Amino acid sequence: MTDPAPRRRPSRAAGTAFAWTVGAVLAVAVLAVAWVGVRGWLAYGHLREAQDSVAAASASIDDPAAAAALLGGVGDDTSAARSLTSDPVWHAAETVPWVGPQLAAVAHLAASIDDVAADALGPLSEAASGLSADALRPVDGAFDVARIAALEPAAGAAATALSGASDDLAGIDERPLLGVVREAVGQARDLVSEASVSADALHRATRIVPAILGANGPRTYLVAFQNNAEWRSMGGIVGAVAQIDTENGRISLGAQGSSGDFRAPAPDDPVVALPEDTLRIFGTRPARFIQNVTQLPDFTMGAPIAREMWLRETGTAVDGVIALDPVSLSYILRATGPITLPTGDVITSDNAVSLLLDEVYRRYEVPAQQDAFFQSAAASVFQALADGRADPAALIDALTEAGEQRRLLMWSADAAEQSVLDGTTLQGALPVSDDDRTAFGVYLNDGTGSKMDYYLHVDVETAWCGADAASLRVTLRNDAPDPATLPAYVTGGGAFGVPEGQALTGVYVYLPEGAVLQDQRLSSTGSAASATTDTDRGHGVVKWSVQLAPGQQAELLLKAGTPATAELGALLTPTVYANETSRVGVGCAFPE
Repeated sequence: MTDPAPRRRPSRAAGTAFAWTVGAVLAVAVLAVAWVGVRGWLAYGHLREAQDSVAAASASIDDPAAAAALLGGVGDDTSAARSLTSDPVWHAAETVPWVGPQLAAVAHLAASIDDVAADALGPLSEAASGLSADALRPVDGAFDVARIAALEPAAGAAATALSGASDDLAGIDERPLLGVVREAVGQARDLVSEASVSADALHRATRIVPAILGANGPRTYLVAFQNNAEWRSMGGIVGAVAQIDTENGRISLGAQGSSGDFRAPAPDDPVVALPEDTLRIFGTRPARFIQNVTQLPDFTMGAPIAREMWLRETGTAVDGVIALDPVSLSYILRATGPITLPTGDVITSDNAVSLLLDEVYRRYEVPAQQDAFFQSAAASVFQALADGRADPAALIDALTEAGEQRRLLMWSADAAEQSVLDGTTLQGALPVSDDDRTAFGVYLNDGTGSKMDYYLHVDVETAWCGADAASLRVTLRNDAPDPATLPAYVTGGGAFGVPEGQALTGVYVYLPEGAVLQDQRLSSTGSAASATTDTDRGHGVVKWSVQLAPGQQAELLLKAGTPATAELGALLTPTVYANETSRVGVGCAFPE
């Protein structure tokens, strides 16, 4: 028997080769990590520089040429960041578990921001470089409508680019991302989304403003002034109206009137036929009285009625209808500065609301005198705008704020122009719910026949109740002083059966489209509140009636079955108080 052959030992050369191989792999890995790390840090620096440039440009918005110069260098930084995060080594590292999704998200983010810089900031910078704030001031009483229209191509390109980038960033999967990366993606997504909304608004404005100002021929508009001291769904009762005429950028004030100047058709003869759902809920009054056209919670329905009423009274078929309230005027007065009225009063952004909705009723007992004061105030503010006294940037901010709060509404008789307003707050349409957003509508209407709503406050809160339901809480409170200190015109004097100082309110809650009412609860320290249900154009409607004396409050709780979405909210009637808006609560109003 022979001894087995001795086991061969690995040669020194083989061991050395293996060690070198492992070392080389480790070295390549270290170099790759270092490469990715250094390039990632450099990319971060470039994105920060781009962010700082955009912030500086925003701060220089009053000087568009300077802002354009600052934006000019943004593309260099975003392009560098994109290049640093798109080489083969970086792409290879994106396949590595755990760290790969972080790198892929950063590369995706850099590419999207670079697309924004190239396709959105570029056109806007080019347009801004040839436009100054003074170009938005009237010259010899006329606005340069051609110059405004010339911004449309650039604004359109920017809006398209930002919309695409917003959709692109929305596609990034945040689930595997670390906190710092997830936060960066979320911030970029929010910023681009906000910029997309702004660019879309600018594009719409460049399309419709020249036409409104008579660039294509004479235009005529009816302006309805809403009084928030007497609630209607869209804001307040229409107390005063004015006709505005425009041509080639020039604006002039035509006829003025008050609600008392309109004839009221017979109950069986409304100026237009209302849909069956609307008639069942509101009756014919919105189609018979100019005061009530804003009772309809849809300006696209109420505005054509106001147009028809004006046509019957004056024979003029206006091209559109605009509505605004005293709070909107207070915003505009920030841009114009104080204005002296024919009465000697000085109206300012600070006193406009109290002067128009409170003091005027204490000073004048006769409604005709009150109407004359309103008309003189509106005419004075209008004249200041026509004379170019408003700071353009401040005026844009004022109109934007009023529009976002649904205090400034617009409807056009031209279908193509009206389509430009589709989906905007200016349209004043019913709440829209879709795959991304769920929206209630809370519409307030006075039932006292008075101006007591100046003293009423409303609080609205929405919250999710799991994945398939949402709750809504509406709280009303009467903070009026001793009724003996108020004029009879403000309290109503008991004319409609409501004791002086008390306020009767009808609240119409529109549920999200397709939502099913699951529960409702009422509580009140005042008269017994009541609620009934109905439907209107795909919305369930809860009608709540409540009467409150000074110091009393009432609450309505609703729970509606509807799938949870990313956003939840409620459209609310604009009140005297600008800070009264709906909010999202931290918990369901119907705890298990």
